[in-house]
Amino acid sequence: MRLTAAILAARAVAALSRGLRRGGGTALPGLIAERVDPGLVPTLAGRLGQGSALVTGTNGKTTTARLVRGICREAGLRPVANSEGSNMMRGVAAALAESARWDGSFPAREKRIGIFEVDEATMPLVARSVEPRAALFTNLFRDQLDRYGEVETVATLWRTAVRSFPSEVTLALNADDPAVASLSDVALGRVLLYGVDDETQAGGPLEHAADARWCYACGTELEYTVVFYGHLGHWRCPGCRRARPTPDVAVSALTTADDGMNVTLTTLAGEVSVHLPFVGLYNAYNAAAATALAVALGIDTKAIERGLSGATAAFGRQERLAVDGRSVQVILAKNPAGVNQVIRAITADGAPKHLAVFLNDDIADGRDISWIWDVDFEILSGSVASLVVSGRRAWDMALRLKYAGLGERPEVEHDAALALRRAIAATPEGGTLYVIPTYTAMLDVRNILGRWAGRGAFWEGDGR
Repeated sequence: MRLTAAILAARAVAALSRGLRRGGGTALPGLIAERVDPGLVPTLAGRLGQGSALVTGTNGKTTTARLVRGICREAGLRPVANSEGSNMMRGVAAALAESARWDGSFPAREKRIGIFEVDEATMPLVARSVEPRAALFTNLFRDQLDRYGEVETVATLWRTAVRSFPSEVTLALNADDPAVASLSDVALGRVLLYGVDDETQAGGPLEHAADARWCYACGTELEYTVVFYGHLGHWRCPGCRRARPTPDVAVSALTTADDGMNVTLTTLAGEVSVHLPFVGLYNAYNAAAATALAVALGIDTKAIERGLSGATAAFGRQERLAVDGRSVQVILAKNPAGVNQVIRAITADGAPKHLAVFLNDDIADGRDISWIWDVDFEILSGSVASLVVSGRRAWDMALRLKYAGLGERPEVEHDAALALRRAIAATPEGGTLYVIPTYTAMLDVRNILGRWAGRGAFWEGDGR
């Protein structure tokens, strides 16, 4: 009775939230469901015929989880997922409640698999509740210091959690991230590693804001033969002789195309060659991560190839919308490593860029915005044709961009809709406007642009 009441309550609140266009209806419904029945998540997760998999890490969770869901569908499975973006326990609870029948059973139970994107700090709690078959760790960068603390804090949390995983849990780990790769030292079960082998994608020396300079085992400063971005690359420790392990899934070739990029992935089961509608090396990492998790789940390479080939952008992650004869591309920005990759991706062609930058400091963004001074905005100097700055901390961003050489006094407009209108008007017809918002600003921006473009709300784009 309690489980049924929790499911019905969650669905009612979700329907009301969506009817009012207040979001996908994931946080509050899940919170209410857990209050009504605290055992809802472990109970429903235990009824998924194919078990569950978790996707966690600083950057790439949403896109990677979306890619994995597409692969699962091509393999004949029916994912249950918190695809609307709520990656705390309440988001998992809401996803399970919405997918289950009123009595707690699932249609096509034998094909049901949970693919849950999980917040870095919440991962241990979710793992204890859903008892996953596999867990993917993408990377570990500085993010929301006021909430997470330094990267060593999260790394310690992860190592403690992994030590508690039973031997039946398979880990998929980023071999190019020293902190993530070190989790294999404490894993009891199978480990699959992924990374980039194509050294033509090297980005130069270690960035000044790199977040992993020291060996997690002995404290010696790491050496790199290849750096891709941030602290991701081919690393070794001259102290204890640890080194980047050979990946089981590797990006062996990557070329850029007009409408995305072509990626070749080498796996233990064969080669996967796909065209992705994204740009940026970080999205090649996402594809490799999704492939590694799919292999961990026992999915064959043909389904992986079909799933990746049919991929579309997640909301706010290089999503393109047509507005007033312009192409508007929304690219989430949340920490130095991620924004640096966005800047490098959009400036690769050398053409002048039209930009709208939104900076918020809400809880979900992180109250501490000092991270904007570690972003290499100077790369944009001399290549910006128009610029509008908005958000709760617009003047802070305007000051940062002024010092980066992007104008003596960048145009500031606090109203999101007016800022977008000005930015679109400054973009030539047929041109592209790049909108770079932090998380909560992205939700507002996406809702506004979705209405103008005649596109559905962000939570409607990835059905179950």
